[in-house]
Amino acid sequence: MKGLRHLLWVGLTMLFVPVAHALPDSFADLAESQADAVVNISTTKIVRGGHPGVPPGFGFPPGSPFDEFFKDFFQNMPPQERHALGTGFIISSDGYIVTNNHVVDSADEIIVKTRDGQERKAKVIGTDPKLDVALLKINAHHLKRVRLGDSDKLRVGDWVVAIGNPFGLEQTVTAGIVSAKGRVIGSGPYDDFIQTDAAINPGNSGGPLFNVKGEVVGINTAIYSRSGGNNGIGFAIPINLARSVIEELKKTGHVTRARLGVYITDVDKETQKALNLPNRHGALVPQVESGSAADKAGIRAGDVIVALDGELIKNAHDLPIRVARHKPGDRVKVRVIRNGKPKEIVVTVEAMPEDHAARGAAQQRVRLGIEVEDLTPQLAERLNVHVRHGVVVRRVLPGSPASRAGIRAGDVIFRINGQLIKHTAAFRRLLAGFKPGEVLRVMLDRHGDEAFALIRLPEKPQR
Repeated sequence: MKGLRHLLWVGLTMLFVPVAHALPDSFADLAESQADAVVNISTTKIVRGGHPGVPPGFGFPPGSPFDEFFKDFFQNMPPQERHALGTGFIISSDGYIVTNNHVVDSADEIIVKTRDGQERKAKVIGTDPKLDVALLKINAHHLKRVRLGDSDKLRVGDWVVAIGNPFGLEQTVTAGIVSAKGRVIGSGPYDDFIQTDAAINPGNSGGPLFNVKGEVVGINTAIYSRSGGNNGIGFAIPINLARSVIEELKKTGHVTRARLGVYITDVDKETQKALNLPNRHGALVPQVESGSAADKAGIRAGDVIVALDGELIKNAHDLPIRVARHKPGDRVKVRVIRNGKPKEIVVTVEAMPEDHAARGAAQQRVRLGIEVEDLTPQLAERLNVHVRHGVVVRRVLPGSPASRAGIRAGDVIFRINGQLIKHTAAFRRLLAGFKPGEVLRVMLDRHGDEAFALIRLPEKPQR
C-alpha cells in the first residue's frame, strides 16, 4: 500500500513538471519548410577618394612635398566598391524583409537573393540603429514568409535553429540551445540578447533564429569571438523586442520610442538599507525631469520602480527595455516603492525627444557631418555653457565639412549666418535652404567660451 501511494504521488507530481521539447530526430523538416523564407543579402558601398588602409603621406611630415603628393594621389583615386554579405528573412508575401541595420548601413546598393536563385534590388524602408534592425522591401509577390513566435516563452536549454549565409555559404543550417537570456553585451541601451551555442558566423547577421515549432524567436546579430569565427557564443535580438519596431518601420519608416522622463540607477546595498527595501530589485529614481510624463503622473525622486504593467523590473537596465515595448501615448502601470510602501501610478508615456533629434540629424549628417540634439538645462549645466538655446553637437564624422571646420562634440551651435538657432527643428529648416558650395558662419559656445567657425558645404550634393 505504501509503495502504491508512493507511485501515485510520483505520478501526480509529474503532471506539474514543465515538459521540455525533446531532442528531435532531425531538424530537416524545419529547415525545409523555412528555407524559402530566408534570403541572402549582398550590399555594395561606393568609396569615393582616399584609401582607408593607408595613412596619409605614409608618415611623412605634414605639409612636406611627399605628404602632399600622397594626399593628392589617394584623393584622386577612382571610386572603389566595398561588398558585404548578410542574411534576412521574409515577413510578408509581398516582399518585406527583416535584417540587421549594420548589414545595410550606408549601402549604395542592396541585392536580395531568394532560395530559387532570383536576385532583386531592395530598398530600405526604415532602420533602427539602436536595436540594430532594418526593414527592406523587394518587388515581389506570393513569397514564402516566416511565422513570428513568442521569445518570452523561450527557456534556457530550449532547442533553436539558425538559418543563414555564414561566410557567403548560402542556406546553412545550424542547431543548438538557448544558453542564456537577457544578455547585456554593451552594444546599446536596449541590450536584452538571447545567447545561443548554435553556430553563428559572419554572414549570419540579420538571419532568423527559430524555435522547434519553426517560429522566429530572434534575429541573429552578434558573436563573441577572438578569431572572427564561431566560439559557441552567439547573440540574437528577441523577436518580442523587435516586433513593435518592425511594425512601426513598416508604417512610418522610422521609430519613435516611448519614455517616462526619469533618471535611474541600480539599487545598491546602501540604498536597500536606507529605504528599507526587501531586496535589490528595481530602478531607483534619483531625479525626475520637470514637466515629463513621469512628473505629470506623480512619480517622485526617491521612488524605486519595481514593476511595469505587472512585469518585474530587475535593475535599471531592465526599465528602458520594458518601456521601449510601448508607443508614445500608451498608458502604463508603474509600481513603485515610496517610503517603504508599494504604490501604483498610471503614466501616459511620451515620445523620446532624442529620437526626433536623431531623425533630423540623419538628414543633415550627409551635408555637415554632425549629429545634434536640443540643448536642455541639464546639458547646459553639464557642458558649462552660457547660452540657453541652441543645438548640441553629439557626434562629428571624420573628414566631414564640420570636422574640417574644427567643430567638436559638445559644442553648442546657437547662430548660423546671423540667424538664431533655438532647437533642432529650426536647425533643420535653416540648413534645408542652403545650396551646395555655400559657406556657413557658425557661432558656438564651447564650454563657456564663444567660438566661431566657417563650414563650407560640398560643391555637389552627396548621397
